[in-house]
Amino acid sequence: MSCGYAASVNLFKLFRTMVVALVVLYMAEPAVISAADKPNILVILVDDLGYGDLSCYGAKDLKSPNIDTLMADGMRFDSFYANCPVCSPTRAALMSGTYPDFVGVPGVIRTHAQNNWGWLSQDVTLLPKTLKSAGYHTSLIGKWHLGLEEPNTPNGRGFDYFKGFLCDMIDDYYKHRRHGINYFRENRKVIDPPGHATDLITKWGVDYVNDRKGKDNPFFMYLAYNAPHTPIQPPQDWFEKVKTREPGISDKRAKLVALIEHMDHGIGQVIETLKRNSQYENTLTIFTSDNGGQVSVAGTNGNHRGGKQDMYEGGLKVPTCAVWPGKIKAGTSSNLVGITMDLYPTACAAAGARVPDYVEGKSILPTMLGETQNFDRDLVFVRREGGLRYNGQDYHAFRRGNWKLVHNSPFEPYELYDLKTDPMEKNNLAETKRKTFAELAAALRRHYQRAGSTPWQKPAK
Repeated sequence: MSCGYAASVNLFKLFRTMVVALVVLYMAEPAVISAADKPNILVILVDDLGYGDLSCYGAKDLKSPNIDTLMADGMRFDSFYANCPVCSPTRAALMSGTYPDFVGVPGVIRTHAQNNWGWLSQDVTLLPKTLKSAGYHTSLIGKWHLGLEEPNTPNGRGFDYFKGFLCDMIDDYYKHRRHGINYFRENRKVIDPPGHATDLITKWGVDYVNDRKGKDNPFFMYLAYNAPHTPIQPPQDWFEKVKTREPGISDKRAKLVALIEHMDHGIGQVIETLKRNSQYENTLTIFTSDNGGQVSVAGTNGNHRGGKQDMYEGGLKVPTCAVWPGKIKAGTSSNLVGITMDLYPTACAAAGARVPDYVEGKSILPTMLGETQNFDRDLVFVRREGGLRYNGQDYHAFRRGNWKLVHNSPFEPYELYDLKTDPMEKNNLAETKRKTFAELAAALRRHYQRAGSTPWQKPAK
């Protein structure tokens, strides 16, 4: 055998070995991360908090020192969007990692069938189940709003522990009923605790954090406050404090400010407990809102048009931050355009969990850790709703780069805005930019077609 031939054979064997190794590496499960190296994950989702209703976002008549401190302790996202301008669809996006109409929740899930616009698909793996597979103990404290009965209850969809309420809202912060029905549960047990709902959610959050102290496996807590959702019902002493401090403030605005400040105080207690237990340093904390503020109850949305229920920026853009001491640099900010469904793969990236193939969201953990990310993607916002204002039909927004297509009502024409030059969405370019309008409209129609394959009504028995 010649030296040249032998060398060729050896080179081929080396090449084959390298290919096999690469294939094995590609097919392998994600690298195992020890429990000690995995962070706890805390997602704080508040309800109807407007972009302008924190002192760190410019509110002059409101004090939110604890949320302000969270914002300062990590990275603030100044171009972060909720998946929808109302509750259920955004929560479905958070839990599933994809568009809510792809998982059967284009609208709000409610008690009465004639006013219910969603049923959470069984074909998706929710975030708690994915994190459980990575060794996490999972909990939901507070508002669920993705189903009122099995199989779509928190425990039925992957949470180890649930303490809160199942429904869309409560008609009184102290009486805890919706349409006269008690939806409060501890796991699957009906409970009827006394006290203001914000205080209860805070206490239960603190209790859970304390319970996980010293445990071997990390935890995921989804802390979902119903404040500052209607009814705007702060404790009386918090209302009086705001009225005394802010001369000339209206009672309507003072009630909302007080409800937000009371919630801020509760969030501060949970964070302080994490710090006291030496858990905070190894916790990835993400704070965000499910949609913009409700203008009719004196909510403000910064320098943006519209509010809750609107497909304009005020209904979709939400205050958001991420904190992970020693990992995310304090005092930083990002203009990356993120969206609620991104938080699913972001949590998975931090936890070393495999992201399901169907997930449309993108991990923004690299941005949090100081790397540069640029997403070349379209974003779609959808809501289906009833009543004479919507009559059971969808309405949408679609964003591509700085262009935004808005259909704020099923009965009004589509509008087109350039957010770079017109962030207040005042100059409708639908007639003058016909090529762009047609391209965005065609892309949105393709989304309609994809979403149409997923039923949003409960299957008949």
